[in-house]
Amino acid sequence: MIARPHVSPAPPIGKTFRMASYNIHRWAGVRGGKQYEPERAVAVIDEIGADVLALQEVLRPSVGDDPLRALAEHLGFHLAFVVTRLHKRGELGNAVLSRWPLAGALAIDLSFGRLERRAALAVRVSDGERHLQVAATHLALVDRTRARQVETLLGHPQLADGPTVLVGDMNAWRPTKASRALDDHFTARHHNANWPASFPVVRPVLALDRLYARGVTVVEMGAHISEAARRGSDHLPIVATIQLESQTS
Repeated sequence: MIARPHVSPAPPIGKTFRMASYNIHRWAGVRGGKQYEPERAVAVIDEIGADVLALQEVLRPSVGDDPLRALAEHLGFHLAFVVTRLHKRGELGNAVLSRWPLAGALAIDLSFGRLERRAALAVRVSDGERHLQVAATHLALVDRTRARQVETLLGHPQLADGPTVLVGDMNAWRPTKASRALDDHFTARHHNANWPASFPVVRPVLALDRLYARGVTVVEMGAHISEAARRGSDHLPIVATIQLESQTS
């Protein structure tokens, strides 16, 4: 689940760092379908300059090069990945890439039915002194299923204590039981009461992609908008500045 490609030596986690979430649409760019253009999403990720990155709809082909591992090598980052379902071209799932080491990676099964296979990837980001629990996910389209998934996540022991960020494509296109539960549970809100619109990329009006936090300060958050981002996926990435207080191990 955790891969250790060649990684660059990293300084200690600073008081603030950048974290991003990006649904990369199976490396298919904005057009989707049978398109396969990993370089488009990689160009956007280079623009973002995040220290910790959560990716959804990551396709790892069964034949040919693996763009996810190549991306980790390119960035010099640590990598964790969990499979949510098998795709006709390989494995599809969620990934976390981090400038700092990852440990304790765990797949949390969020599949409540046969139609949508879903999971969350929970992993600890740590430099030995400071640490942050990250859960990266892509929630269901169906409201009732999404509510059960959120209930599972909020009750999971790995997300119960310490500084925690839940991030990903929440499919929160309108207020529901699931979104209200997340708002009530996570108290570290960003500076703006409105979530940044991230979908569809051609005219973003829906705030599907979100970052919830506890035990840290979300200094700012917004969607990353650029010409490259308009071509890289059907979602815009969201980027947040996180402030992590001093900790004792």
